Amino acid sequence: MQNQEIIKIIENLKGRRGYEEKKASKLGFTSLYAYFEDKILKEKQAINDRNKELEKVDSERDTKKEKKKGCSCC
Repeated sequence: MQNQEIIKIIENLKGRRGYEEKKASKLGFTSLYAYFEDKILKEKQAINDRNKELEKVDSERDTKKEKKKGCSCC
């Protein structure tokens, strides 16, 4: 099953299509579709990783605030 988002991206390449095809073949992809599929997958993974990192930072901030609340002298 083909992803319509990827097909739409390929259709809208116009003058950059040759460049993207060369880049895809240089990276070892068999088709332009496979190249964009991998590219989108990596972007989604990067977004998920960034969100997890932000959640981790937020939870660390919350624990630091809780520690400060315990002391009445500061």
